[in-house]
Amino acid sequence: MDCSLLRSLINRYCAGEENWVDSRTIYIGHREPPSGTDAYIPQRYPDNRIVSSKYTFWNFVPKNLFEQFRRIANFYFLIIFLVQLIIDTPTSPITSGLPLFFVITVTAVKQGYEDWLRHKADNAVNQCPVHIIQHGKVVRKQSRKLRVGDIVLVKEDETFPCDLIFLSSSREDGTCFVTTASLDGESSHKTYYAVQDTKAFRTEQEVDTINATIECEQPQSDLYKYVGRINIYQDRDEPTARPLGSENLLLRGATLKNTEHIFAVVIYTGMETKMALNYQSKSQKRSAVEKSMNTYLIVYLCILISKAMINTVMKYVWQSDPNRDEPFYNHKTDSERQRNTLLKVITDFLAFMVLFNYIIPVSMYVTVEMQKFLGSYFITWDDDMFDSELGEGALVNTSDLNEELGQIEYVFTDKTGTLTENNMEFIECCVDGHVYVPDAICNGQILTGTVGMDMIDSSPGAGGKEREELFFRALCLCHTVQVKEEESVDGIKKGLQPCGKSSSVYISSSPDEVALVEGMKRLGFTYLRLKDNHMEILNRDDDIERFELMEVLSFDSVRRRMSVIVKSSTGEYYLFCKGADSSIFPRVIKGKVDQVRARVEHNAVEGLRTLCVAYKTLAQDEYESVCKQINTAKLALHDRDKKLAEAFDVIERDLILLGATAVEDRLQDKAADTIESLHKAGMKVWVLTGDKMETAAATCYACKLFHRNTQILELTTKRTEEQSLHDVLFDLSKTVLRHCGSLTRDTVSGLSHDVPDYGLIIDGATLSSVMKPTEEGSSGNYKEIFLEICRNCSAVLCCRMAPLQKAQIVKMIKTSKEHPITLAIGDGANDVSMILEAHVGIGIMGKEGRQAARNSDYAIPKFKHLKKMLLVHGHYYYIRISELVQYFFYKNVCFIFPQFLYQFFCGFSQQPLYDTAYLTLYNISFTSLPILLYSLIEQHVNMDILKRDPSLYRDIAKNSLLRWRVFIYWTLLGVFDAVVFFFGAYFLFDNTTFTSNGQMFGNWTFGTLVFTVLVFTVTLKLALDTQYWTWINHFVIWGSLLFYIIFSLLWGGIIWPFLNYQRMYYVFMQMLSSGPAWLGIILLITISLIPDMLKKVICRQLWPTSAERIQNALKHSKRDNVSEFSPHSNLKTSKSKSSEHRNPQPTRSGRLSKKMMCTHWGGNDYCTFNSFFSFSDSPHNSSASYSDRGSGLETSV
Repeated sequence: MDCSLLRSLINRYCAGEENWVDSRTIYIGHREPPSGTDAYIPQRYPDNRIVSSKYTFWNFVPKNLFEQFRRIANFYFLIIFLVQLIIDTPTSPITSGLPLFFVITVTAVKQGYEDWLRHKADNAVNQCPVHIIQHGKVVRKQSRKLRVGDIVLVKEDETFPCDLIFLSSSREDGTCFVTTASLDGESSHKTYYAVQDTKAFRTEQEVDTINATIECEQPQSDLYKYVGRINIYQDRDEPTARPLGSENLLLRGATLKNTEHIFAVVIYTGMETKMALNYQSKSQKRSAVEKSMNTYLIVYLCILISKAMINTVMKYVWQSDPNRDEPFYNHKTDSERQRNTLLKVITDFLAFMVLFNYIIPVSMYVTVEMQKFLGSYFITWDDDMFDSELGEGALVNTSDLNEELGQIEYVFTDKTGTLTENNMEFIECCVDGHVYVPDAICNGQILTGTVGMDMIDSSPGAGGKEREELFFRALCLCHTVQVKEEESVDGIKKGLQPCGKSSSVYISSSPDEVALVEGMKRLGFTYLRLKDNHMEILNRDDDIERFELMEVLSFDSVRRRMSVIVKSSTGEYYLFCKGADSSIFPRVIKGKVDQVRARVEHNAVEGLRTLCVAYKTLAQDEYESVCKQINTAKLALHDRDKKLAEAFDVIERDLILLGATAVEDRLQDKAADTIESLHKAGMKVWVLTGDKMETAAATCYACKLFHRNTQILELTTKRTEEQSLHDVLFDLSKTVLRHCGSLTRDTVSGLSHDVPDYGLIIDGATLSSVMKPTEEGSSGNYKEIFLEICRNCSAVLCCRMAPLQKAQIVKMIKTSKEHPITLAIGDGANDVSMILEAHVGIGIMGKEGRQAARNSDYAIPKFKHLKKMLLVHGHYYYIRISELVQYFFYKNVCFIFPQFLYQFFCGFSQQPLYDTAYLTLYNISFTSLPILLYSLIEQHVNMDILKRDPSLYRDIAKNSLLRWRVFIYWTLLGVFDAVVFFFGAYFLFDNTTFTSNGQMFGNWTFGTLVFTVLVFTVTLKLALDTQYWTWINHFVIWGSLLFYIIFSLLWGGIIWPFLNYQRMYYVFMQMLSSGPAWLGIILLITISLIPDMLKKVICRQLWPTSAERIQNALKHSKRDNVSEFSPHSNLKTSKSKSSEHRNPQPTRSGRLSKKMMCTHWGGNDYCTFNSFFSFSDSPHNSSASYSDRGSGLETSV
């Protein structure tokens, strides 16, 4: 036996070599490798079934019940129900069991139906037919029966059934085109490449003869990373090893396009595919309202225990008198007398717990879930948040955080694609200090002279001409752009190509690359295509130049550059490199660095995105050395990225600087208006971007994050090089605290002119220093000082940020001592980490794919939609659910406290005050529907006003409607109403001749009277709180009261055969036949509602909130027939100001000699409210501060 084989087996199985733990070996076509190589060891892998369902037919009941009873409220009611079954309790087990059964059943049906749909979808996918190659023939089988190692035939427009390695294609160049819209939302065609040594196998018989193994990493969820190698066994003894990367990996769910067919081998199946691994649920986020609700439940549980203990003690105090303990009409039995005292105490305590357990509202959880689920549709149905360009509206990925949208204190936003359009336009390029600006094109040719190519500086000399063309060639070659060709029709198409030539459309995952290639096309160098691994360029003389593409050093966010190695037709090797100035300049040894750097800084200040271009020539032996380094790194199964980075770092050195480019990324529509509104709403806005400081700062000025009077504080590498980080932090701290004193800007209005307006700029390197713990352990101090500075700044710009640093920033703010509610918004994969870290994550359906939208809690088409999502939807959601929570506790206090008082009048005998039917249906039927509808459609202020006056958002900040003060008020109000119900009815019953015929009322009539007053009072209380009335409100509120009356009449008016005894027979009718009862009901309802009405009137007059001021203004305006907020008024306003508000998109003025970032903002959102807000105490706390300033901001940088 071969010793090497024995040694490898020992290493693999005995020594536990790590290399074999983290990788798998796949035998293509299940073909054994040649003898004398590696041992054939079949491995077991899962089949290709996708299981997205949660339950099976057999485990649904136990698993669902287990999950539901893990919720503390459900478990509590289950214990109460069991106690009622075990001991003799005053109420029937039905009173607890039926509501619990209702809640459990509704939830189980909902979850069961959702899981049935998942089963149905799984079966459709798993039974889909696929074609595999067996013994040189095509065999059809179900998708679920695929095994790792099978060779699959996929035809055009078919979806890949699992994760595959691309072996060969019907296309001669061994490529195929794929769309990954179902994975990341990108609809553009991506190019994938077959393995170099297998792309020649194009028939079923040829593919079946492939003898190879694949070694690759174990399954992981990263869609854009794959590490492996293929060993191809031919006639030689040693196999040929080729690296495998993400360009060879075809993912499950992607679709084959523009390719007749391909052959590929299965590597990951079923739940091990990358798509399935990405379906795993994210960490559960909990809203502030949910946390408050749980806290209040604990408080009410303590109240419940206290009530039970008080009544238990009072019972034994009461029974200390022998006459009361054993009255003549209720003598105890011998077994009762001999019963253990401790056991009697426990039994009585549990009985009182059962009697008062309704103070914990079991139906509140179901109502809250229904409110969140149904309420989330208002976002998806909102036409204002629909984007006609994308053809999509807002999406809700989780409804658990709806109310959190109304509590945001910090907004963290990306810049490119979020604040800007990510629609790049090539502006200029600078070659050795000479600036080129494409201006005019005629019939596809650059006009001669200075019209078509404006040389801002003096024209280059003879040597400069050569370097100029080399620069243009570098940009035509250093990219990953695909070319889609369309034949032109009669004449000239778009004025770019002469008749008969094809018009090219460039496609790339990066808009920057497309802009640069199109810019070179306008300057006379056209990239044509990549054919047979040769890149073709059409130069100014209409000659085609061919360069063989040798290597691509891909772009990554750490290096911030990419390179290509090409071979010219003359045999010379070139390395062309482009990237951020910070990653290029340190690697340059030659070139006009100062001139190019000056132009880069000039363009960055104007808000343009800049890239630097450099090159170097390689000798034959140097290229071979480079090629060896790269191939060695590519073949590594472990730490491949690290080894590639090290190889790239060695190769991309000693470069010669050619020049730089400038690309413009325009601001999104209404981005500045949105940020200004968020500031007025009291939110801090931070911009986290990977761009350079000058570019990002210019964008921040344009979008009104910074204003002209904003004092900019810099915490950058440049400043920390001049003085220590410690000194810089303390200097900045002194600056911001000198004016603010001990007050932070959190406690001061962001619109106040008395507080200086500070803006902070920090870069990624300095942030790492602030966050990094030092030997002295002073990192905590640095972090606290940094946070103190940030709290006193109205806006913060973090530039040169890595994706992980974005998440660190969000986490640092989220876990600070104030624990503010954070929101992160972005559009790219680099924003996913901060979106997942923030309390609320919002993804934008941008041009960088849908990774952010897929991983977010909510997705919106454009940044401007964030304004309505927070100021309108978030405001409404929070108002509604906070009222729902407080109202539920209030109505249950009103319900149970009379029961507590009743025990003092019935000898603590655990006699219930209400009938069993009333106990059961109070929360389920009589009072649940009105509050559910209120929590769905209530609008205390019109949504147009919420958008126009962002300061209204401050009224609900910091969970203001669920603070302890408000909670105690609602609880005391419930106690007061309960006292009125009970003692009001008690004093009425003090007159024993209550009816006209002298008949006396009993205890059930007394309880029914109290319950009737209770139902009417809590329902009318909700009606008084309702500001937005529709026919649905009227139907539900008055319908609930009518339902209660009809039910009571039927329940007490018919002898029901299924009841053993009917204690409520004719009770309700008898009560209504009494005139004093009618008078008492009306009087008690009125007395109960008066305190809350008085409190509202007094507070509205003396301490009105901003919303109440607007409500008052609207009532006054209605008396004058015309409301300034009415549609006619808005129409009139918009017409009268149309000339002032009809502004162009943000554009650059002064294209050549004078460059300025001009931003014009306006629109109907800025109508003035002169008559309505004249009562405001401060000019800065409402829309009174709005003024019409014509074209708005024009920022000159």
